[in-house]
Amino acid sequence: MIRPVKGKTPRRPVPKKPSSNQKDPVGVYCRVRPPATEDEECCIEVISSTTIQLHPPDGIKANRNGEFKETQYSFKRVFGIKTSQVELFNDVAKPLVEDLIHGKNGLLFTYGVTGSGKTFTMTGSPGQGGLLPRSLDMIFNSIGPYQAKRFVFKTDDKNGMEIQNQVDALLERQKRESQQSLLKTPSSKQRLDPEFADMINPGEACKAEGVDEDSSYSVFVSYVEIYNNYIYDLLEEATIDLIKPKWNGGGTPLRNTEFIPPQSKILREDQNHNMYVAGCTEVEVKSTEEAFEVFWRGQKRRRIANTQLNRESSRSHSVFIIKLAQAPLDADGDNVLQDKNQVTVSQLCLVDLAGSERTSRTRAEGNRLREAGNINQSLMTLRTCIEVLRENQMCGTNKMVPYRDSKVTHLFKNYFDGEGKVRMIVCVNPKADDYEETLLVMRFAEMTQEVEVARPVDRPICGFTAGRRQRNQAFKEELSRRLEERGGPINADGASVIIQLLQSFPPLPPSEITDPSDDQTLPRLIEVLEKRHRIRQMITEEFNKTANMMKSKLQEFDGNLSAKENLIHDQRGKLGEKDKVILNQKTEIDRLEKKSKMLEYKIDILQKTTNIYEEDKRSLQHELENREHKLQRELSEKKRMEVRMQGMVTDVKLKWEKECERRVNAKQLEMQNKLWVKDEKLKQLKAIVTENKAEQPGKPQRPSREKDRVAPKRSASPSPAPTGPPVRPLHRRSHSAGGERWVDHKPSTNLELDTVMQPNLPNAIKVSAPSERALSKCDKYVLTHQEIASDGEIQTKLIKGEVFKTRGGGQAVQFTDIETLKQELPVAPSRKRRSSGNDPPKDAAMDGDWTDVETRCSVAVEMRAGSQMGPGYQHHGYQKRRKP
Repeated sequence: MIRPVKGKTPRRPVPKKPSSNQKDPVGVYCRVRPPATEDEECCIEVISSTTIQLHPPDGIKANRNGEFKETQYSFKRVFGIKTSQVELFNDVAKPLVEDLIHGKNGLLFTYGVTGSGKTFTMTGSPGQGGLLPRSLDMIFNSIGPYQAKRFVFKTDDKNGMEIQNQVDALLERQKRESQQSLLKTPSSKQRLDPEFADMINPGEACKAEGVDEDSSYSVFVSYVEIYNNYIYDLLEEATIDLIKPKWNGGGTPLRNTEFIPPQSKILREDQNHNMYVAGCTEVEVKSTEEAFEVFWRGQKRRRIANTQLNRESSRSHSVFIIKLAQAPLDADGDNVLQDKNQVTVSQLCLVDLAGSERTSRTRAEGNRLREAGNINQSLMTLRTCIEVLRENQMCGTNKMVPYRDSKVTHLFKNYFDGEGKVRMIVCVNPKADDYEETLLVMRFAEMTQEVEVARPVDRPICGFTAGRRQRNQAFKEELSRRLEERGGPINADGASVIIQLLQSFPPLPPSEITDPSDDQTLPRLIEVLEKRHRIRQMITEEFNKTANMMKSKLQEFDGNLSAKENLIHDQRGKLGEKDKVILNQKTEIDRLEKKSKMLEYKIDILQKTTNIYEEDKRSLQHELENREHKLQRELSEKKRMEVRMQGMVTDVKLKWEKECERRVNAKQLEMQNKLWVKDEKLKQLKAIVTENKAEQPGKPQRPSREKDRVAPKRSASPSPAPTGPPVRPLHRRSHSAGGERWVDHKPSTNLELDTVMQPNLPNAIKVSAPSERALSKCDKYVLTHQEIASDGEIQTKLIKGEVFKTRGGGQAVQFTDIETLKQELPVAPSRKRRSSGNDPPKDAAMDGDWTDVETRCSVAVEMRAGSQMGPGYQHHGYQKRRKP
């Protein structure tokens, strides 16, 4: 036998919620707390009703460059230090209370740094009630005459609401009163805490407009706190202390530091996929004072601690939930309609978040440190959820929002998914110590404003005729008036009317007959009965007449009602068409708003891109200008270099022309010298041959080699002076031959002449440009200057001076002498080679002069160093000088 496989239980279909294409951004408001003292340094300035500016305090660098940078942040509205609690409530919380009465949800929470005034904004103080007490007061002022009796509305355990009839509600009230439950609050005004006695002035009370009079209302409140990411019920009554020590088997505590935490509540999801706290105590309240008493009872159980930043710092997130149940009256307008599907439940959550804080400033340790870590972790999760929502909406992504990472975000996920309006009040403290934390809060608030939440839809309209309560009240008043006119009780019922009618008949006479001859009793009785019969007939005729009149009036009323219903139907049709037109217009407006926002976003991006491109353009233009200037400088430098090179080429050309001319002249002179040497050798050889012939006229001689030939001894006496140009004597530079320290300034443009006549300064500092450092070490200065003389030769001038110190501590040169060095080439007459023969030529005297050794050496000294003039020729008339 094959066992049938059990199928899985099908998942319950998700109920379709009415969709709304309209979205509203999260309303973010900012409230600035007054400074503690007048001379306290502030870092926040309110510029306008929607903008604040943050000034970095002294000692704090706002960016990496260390420069002070001021930032501005915009909100829906900014409340300054002089803003009263009434103004804050009218702008922020009053619209949420009106939506609550009209069946819409709302979420309002305060956010900020520790000590920024969040609890004061939410709760207030005597004479300055906060948002929570004013919201409760407005609710009861609006629905006070239309509240249902206690226990007509009853909460179930699944975040729903049930309706009981009048009898069950009466029995429930009697049962609770007999048990002395906590839900009964007799003489609440006497038990009211003195701190809440005068929170709201009577002149500041307000009331909502447009309350549905044909509905019955009931208010339920609950108060929970989220501490260390656990949810605790602050209204739960326990027979023992919530925090108790652990006990062992012997009846003694294990350790004084170990405690059992109170029972934490869990979050569940109802059939409409809304999150709620399972098992949370919900108290039905009927007045503002009773709601205050319940709130203050839970407020005393909230966890607070003394820290370095706040004397009463909240260590948990408190959530006060106001739940409003409303159901329409029946057709008679007397009792609540017994239909659970017609019940509308709306809730307003007022959340006082714990302040974010840095442990380095609070110096928290132990439990305080763990609490601060959990607080910061939950706030960080809230920021992460807002960032993911913003990214999904702006970029079109579908990332999963991490609601479950924290109890705070998990509890209120439905609000961000479109279950109601969301508003946030950012509380800031202007003191300079909170600047860095305030900057983070401002950035988070600015990002939250960009998140859009779907607008909640209106609740469905009941099909009953409007004004039922007023007609029922008018009927009761008319019945009481007529009964009062007839002398009956004002609030008589049907039986009383019958008794009154019976009492209006004439009384019956005595009908006892004792005598057979009595003929008066029966006629008297018959007369009374006939009179009663006539009265009954009159009453019957009057009743029939009144009934017919009533029927005619009812028929007329039904006709008028049907006509009005037809008119109302037509008006509803027209209204539906108008609604469709309005919906289309709203859809078009939303589309245009989205398009406008997208275009604004694109405009911002384009503006930023334009700014970047303009900055790049300016930088490129600046770079182009720099390169143009550099190019112009290079062109001008190139022109100057070309001119300079042309000058140098000209100078070098002149130099080489002169050098070539000089070398040609030197070569000619060298060749002439060689011819002279050969002539001299031939003369000597001729003289030797002549002498040998004279000694041995008949004996032939073998010519000896040139190397074996011994040069004849020369005469020590000077030869006769030549007839050519005189040899220029050597000039001794006496001014530069001293032992002083010289600065030898030779410009880099000077040319080396490679001649004997060169200036020589031993132990001199050679520089190409004068400097103060070189002048400070020497006491003499010489400048070598070259220029072209009139005959085309290069003339060298030595400009000399003395170095002395100035009064200002510098160096100065006083020129004292100019020494000129100039070379000249001797012009020798050309000499032809003599022919062989014994007769002396006509220019024998000239030949004798040129054969003189001293004359030739004197001329050879002026030649270029290293020239080949033959061995053994030196100048003996002058002392040999040291090579420069």
